[in-house]
Amino acid sequence: MTAHHREQERGIFEVDEEHTAKAFRLIWGQAYDIGFAAGTWRARRRDGHGAVMTGSTPDALNVAIRADWARRSTR
Repeated sequence: MTAHHREQERGIFEVDEEHTAKAFRLIWGQAYDIGFAAGTWRARRRDGHGAVMTGSTPDALNVAIRADWARRSTR
């Protein structure tokens, strides 16, 4: 099966974890350690402050990261 064929079989709402993780790291990678395991997206600030943020979807994690970034930027 080719990569193109697998991509066509993927459902419209399924997430390609590898590509999504790369996109997160491109955008947030200097400030956050980001990963995906056991169906949960997670991020931790690289400066060691704060708790681990999690989300069941990439969008949920992005909301958590943006909120953390906003709190961090106002200090």
